[in-house]
Amino acid sequence: MLAARPRRLPRPGGAAMTRQRAAITVFVGLTLAGAVVGVVWSLLAPSAHGVIALTRSGQRVQTYLGSESDHLFVAPALLIGLLTSMAIVAAVLVWQWRIHRGPLLATALWVGSSAGAGAAAGVGAVLVRWHYGPVPFDTAPVSPEHRIFYYSEAPPVFFAHGPLQIATTLLFPAAIAALTYALMAVAIPRDDLGALPPLERAAV
Repeated sequence: MLAARPRRLPRPGGAAMTRQRAAITVFVGLTLAGAVVGVVWSLLAPSAHGVIALTRSGQRVQTYLGSESDHLFVAPALLIGLLTSMAIVAAVLVWQWRIHRGPLLATALWVGSSAGAGAAAGVGAVLVRWHYGPVPFDTAPVSPEHRIFYYSEAPPVFFAHGPLQIATTLLFPAAIAALTYALMAVAIPRDDLGALPPLERAAV
C-alpha cells in the first residue's frame, strides 16, 4: 500500500523567517531600491535649457530653446520606465522566495513598489533641485545692456503636479509588480503556489 509523505528537503536559508518579517524585508528593500533609482534618474534625466529675456518695455519673458521643452516630458517618462523595470525585477525575485509565496508577500510587493516610487521621486527631486536650483525668473541678471540670460531647468519627476499625475507615477509601478506576480501565480497549478515540498509516495 502506498501512502503520501512529504519528501525531506534541505531547508532554505530564509525558512526560519516568519512571513510577517519577510513582508517587512520586501517593503524595506523596495523602498531602498527606489531611493537608488532616484539617484540613477537624477544622473540620467535631461535638463531643459531655456532663456530669460528683457523686452523693450522692461518685462521679463521666459521660453525654452528649440525642442528643449520636450525634456519636461522625457524626464518623468524616464522615471516611470526605471520604476517599471525595478517592479518587474522585484516581482521575479520575490517569487523566488518560495516558502513565503502568498497574498501577504504580494501585498508587501505592491505596497513596497509604491513606497519605492515615492522614495525615487523624492530623492530624485531633491538631487536635481540641489544641482540646478530653481528657475531664476525673478533673479536672472538681465538689464538693458544684457537682455538675455541662459539657464538650465531641473528635470521634473512628475508630468504635472495634479493628484492624478502624481498618483500615476506612484501607483503604475505597483500595478506592474502586482500583475507580474499574479501572472506567475496563475501559471502554478498547485494551491500552495509551489511553496511546500512536493509529496512522494512511499510503500507502507
